[in-house]
Amino acid sequence: MKKIIISLCLIGFGVIPVFAQSQTWKIDPAHSSVRFTVRHMVISEVAGLFKEYDATLIISKKDFSDAKLEVTIKTHSIDTGNEDRDISLISDSFFNAEKFPTMKFKSNSVEPIDENSFKLTGDLTLLGVRKTVVFEASYGGTITDPYGNKRSGWQVSTTINRFDFGMNWNRLLDAGGLIVGEEINIIINAEFILQK
Repeated sequence: MKKIIISLCLIGFGVIPVFAQSQTWKIDPAHSSVRFTVRHMVISEVAGLFKEYDATLIISKKDFSDAKLEVTIKTHSIDTGNEDRDISLISDSFFNAEKFPTMKFKSNSVEPIDENSFKLTGDLTLLGVRKTVVFEASYGGTITDPYGNKRSGWQVSTTINRFDFGMNWNRLLDAGGLIVGEEINIIINAEFILQK
């Protein structure tokens, strides 16, 4: 009984760290974005985004070391600002949206770099191919909005080689180099809302 009393006193004075029970956060699409860039004809970059996606973040430790992130993106929702290009991108030459309507990421581990920076490792599934990728994650902070909702801001980014996932279409330029670059830069700006 004395041990229990001592432990409660230590907790009360903050000597023993206490973590809240697991919290579930859902992405707010109205204040988030899923973007990408890829080299075009070597000399420039083309940017695009996905309009339809969902993400869930589950956390129980204050240092985020046990955070679990799951993201699902609908491939047909791609938008590069050019209708003809978007039609090509959802075809079987690229995302093959009819056969593979979603791409998914599920985290496996989190490595803290400093107070607000982390390495997020997990599995990305694209075109039916699953590969381990590492995202750089940056924590922007947590606030309570005017409506009483707790919001948490994050940015995660990585670079993948599309050939690793079987997205192999390409043509060579006469001067050398590829019309569409191998590497795709992915940037997700996410604002999450704590679920009550």
